[in-house]
Amino acid sequence: MVKVLTIVNRFNIGGITYNVTFLNRFMNDNYETLLIGGHHEEGEAESLYIVREYGVEPRLIDALKRVPNLKSDYKAYKEIKNIIKEFKPDIVHTHASKAGFIGRLAAFSCKVPIVVHTFHGHVFHSYFGKFKTNIIRYIEKMLAWKSTGIVAVSEVQKTELSKTYKICGVEKVKVIPYGFDLLKFNSKVQTDRVRVREEYNIQSDEIALAIIGRVTAIKNHHFFLDVIEKVLEKGIQKIKVFIVGDGDLMCEIKLKSEVINNQYGEKIILTSWIKDIAQFNPGLDIICLTSDNEGAPISLIEAQASEIAIISTDVGGVRDVMINNETGYIVDKGNLKEYTEKLCYLIENNEIRKQMGKNGWEFVKNKFHYDRLIEEMDSYYKELLLKNGIKK
Repeated sequence: MVKVLTIVNRFNIGGITYNVTFLNRFMNDNYETLLIGGHHEEGEAESLYIVREYGVEPRLIDALKRVPNLKSDYKAYKEIKNIIKEFKPDIVHTHASKAGFIGRLAAFSCKVPIVVHTFHGHVFHSYFGKFKTNIIRYIEKMLAWKSTGIVAVSEVQKTELSKTYKICGVEKVKVIPYGFDLLKFNSKVQTDRVRVREEYNIQSDEIALAIIGRVTAIKNHHFFLDVIEKVLEKGIQKIKVFIVGDGDLMCEIKLKSEVINNQYGEKIILTSWIKDIAQFNPGLDIICLTSDNEGAPISLIEAQASEIAIISTDVGGVRDVMINNETGYIVDKGNLKEYTEKLCYLIENNEIRKQMGKNGWEFVKNKFHYDRLIEEMDSYYKELLLKNGIKK
């Protein structure tokens, strides 16, 4: 039996939680798995209910936090080493930057045979200044050099890791896209639509649109609100806008939303986090993304599973998770004029939205289902074990 220790930064709502959950719940009987990670942090929604919903009980590490801190990081490192010594994994698989740094160092120290890291995004641009970014790139190069394998969640991300930022050679990167339990997004679309629109008082002739995710700089909610303001300036009033999520910029976004609402009426609703987004999505007509950097944006995959038209900035792995002009529109980052025009077009064309929604479901239903994720990860683990002469 192959023992796999999965290490994640923290249990907050997002695609990483779902993917590590499925990798611990649905791997075949040839695997024994253990999932560990840190707590969610202020401004984030806790996601342990997701893990436990699928019958997985993770071990929590209090010291594993998002912000670098020598004392807590070293404590987390020692705790992970103790878990490795106790569990004796054949494979340590880390997910995202902080867990990837501390977890891989612990795995190397304990001489774990196979060490794999998944990049769910990266911080090589749009997050920090040049000096700090260069340090992070250097550290990631050293870690990748010692790692047995690197997983990217999209082809675009593979190119960025191997060619753009030269973190490792292209031969070391395996592309394994996200996998989700997508049927729950599509099983009750019509009944959920009626319920959500009644709950939020969305009129039958109103177009409901949303942006979903952490309210933080990289997601660029300010740009999103600039777009909404331009749409309203054009005289398009029959819209209701939802900002779903929370984060460090919530106060700024709330103030900016209030300014727009004072001028145009109560158009923008801030919901904070919504735990069951699968039941909320069907009430919407359009889902937007305005990020400056992304790995493989989960909100767009879930939107298409809910048969909703989408519009996004052209960043990261966006082109790997949607089809431009068929399931939605992709716009150059920062192009306020084009984004506004495309959004207005979607608002005003009901049949186009509906067709894009149908196209979206056909596109994602197999490509991003967890069955495919499990099959591909099982194959990759076997490949790495075989290459390293480990028979299980």
